[in-house]
Amino acid sequence: MKGPDSAVEAVMQREVASVRSDERLDFVDDVMALGRVRHMPVVDDGKLVGVVTQRDLLAASLSRALDFDAQERRTFLRSVNVGEVMSKKPITVGPHATLREAAQLLLRHKIGCLPVVGPGGEALGLLTETDLLRAAYAEG
Repeated sequence: MKGPDSAVEAVMQREVASVRSDERLDFVDDVMALGRVRHMPVVDDGKLVGVVTQRDLLAASLSRALDFDAQERRTFLRSVNVGEVMSKKPITVGPHATLREAAQLLLRHKIGCLPVVGPGGEALGLLTETDLLRAAYAEG
């Protein structure tokens, strides 16, 4: 188990599926479903430019119509770019921040993930609520 003063880099996910801001939401929906993920960093030219979540996909779908069937939803998602719905200024953390600091950011901002970025804004990984729970309570 990792303590609250352990560094984020000790538990962050380093191999993270990411998307570009010009990708279509139907692609993101497929990747999230197949990978069973709820958050994806949006990276253009190696730099983090946003985060897209399952909640963003749902909000985009609901903003147009509540009674889409599966095919209509897919057609709609195909017409929307990630850049239109992503969080454009995500709260981030550096790899040397402590797990305590990361948890405080998640709680304060009521978010489920923190992209981990280097000093130049490059995406290094992702830290999620699940990663913090695993670090605090999982054996190994």
